Amino acid sequence: MLMSLVASHRNRDLALLEQLSLGAQSIVGLAADGKSPVSGAVVLPTCNRFEVYLETDDGVAARAQVVASLAAASGLDEQVVADALITYEDDDAAQHLMSVTSGLESMVVGEREISGQVRRAHIEAQQHHHISARLDRLFQSALRTSRVVASTTGVGTSGRSVVSVALDLADELVEWPGARTLIIGTGALAESGAATLRARGAYLAGVFSPSGRGPLFGERLGIPVIEPDGLAAAVREADVIYACSGGESIVLTPTLVSSARATARHPLTIVDLALHRDVAPGVEELRDIHVIDLETVGLHAPGESVEALEAARSIVAHAVARLETGKAERAIDPAIIALREHVFELLESELSRIRPPAGADAETVARAELAEQSLRRFARTLLHTPTVRAREMARAGRADSYLDAIRTLYGIDIAIQADACPAPGIAQDAATEDGLAPQI
Repeated sequence: MLMSLVASHRNRDLALLEQLSLGAQSIVGLAADGKSPVSGAVVLPTCNRFEVYLETDDGVAARAQVVASLAAASGLDEQVVADALITYEDDDAAQHLMSVTSGLESMVVGEREISGQVRRAHIEAQQHHHISARLDRLFQSALRTSRVVASTTGVGTSGRSVVSVALDLADELVEWPGARTLIIGTGALAESGAATLRARGAYLAGVFSPSGRGPLFGERLGIPVIEPDGLAAAVREADVIYACSGGESIVLTPTLVSSARATARHPLTIVDLALHRDVAPGVEELRDIHVIDLETVGLHAPGESVEALEAARSIVAHAVARLETGKAERAIDPAIIALREHVFELLESELSRIRPPAGADAETVARAELAEQSLRRFARTLLHTPTVRAREMARAGRADSYLDAIRTLYGIDIAIQADACPAPGIAQDAATEDGLAPQI
């Protein structure tokens, strides 16, 4: 069975997530232990969630082992760990991962950074040989699904992320052009943050790495490296500190910041996006110091449209249903694709008639966009039931009846082999990726 054990910003405070993530490496050994009921494991720790995905033949024993391992590694009581982790099994576990990877469970709904974090967790599990074949398929499907959600629903296309929302909040405090900025950390959040900061006009004055990886990061991005003995001076001169190292120790203590800023004549804004916080409690109480952390981002994160979220969740539901389907069901895909193409052609013909000409006024453009959204929503609704019925009839061995129906109703004539799967190439790509939802 598949199983996921989940703690996230939705139901647990970030301090507890920090503690749980200390035990991430302890889970890996379970899959390599021949005596363990865990045959595969992938761990997904991010700035606002801690999740474990397992394949096991004994869910109760596997959960107990994970809880014990996390408690031993994190120093938390076993009961605290057990209470913190919500359990999902089989289809529910698959749906949760696909929703997470698509940004639907994120602090900033639709953010695209999470898909990269899932990809890295997947690759790490592959490289260290603690992923099972079934988990491998699940993660590949989740990553495909996230791409379909992004390309067909508009969820995530705004470019919003934890980083962008945090820096948007800092806009009220910072004059970005020329703002002297210190980066703490060298991971993915540091790299994406550096690009976003530069786009705002900030001057990246230095990078400090508690882990010692600063020189490689600094050379790659053209940022001076701050050594430990220069950290206080860098803090004193900074207008902004962007902290995201995620190390296990605090970097900026009240004593360090207070001493460094004693002679500073300008305020300091600190953006702390590390799960293991880089900024100690109490720093935000110092004079002329403003701290924006993950809790602040969560309180101010914008939402996505209801229509886009419904479409995204529909895509996820279809992906989950397809994950374990058999050959007979997959064989009906060419007929489903043919029906969708027929509807899409009619849709595009109608849309071409209502699209406003170049230079049209804003009101005309807005009305046309609203009409297009309505037509696309109608097409999705129209195709949903025929798609579901096709798979049901294929599973029941009645694919010929479905083919007869679309031939009679729509004039679509397509032949399939009862024991065939879609051929590799374009058709298969459409069935496994873009076929998850109408491309409209």
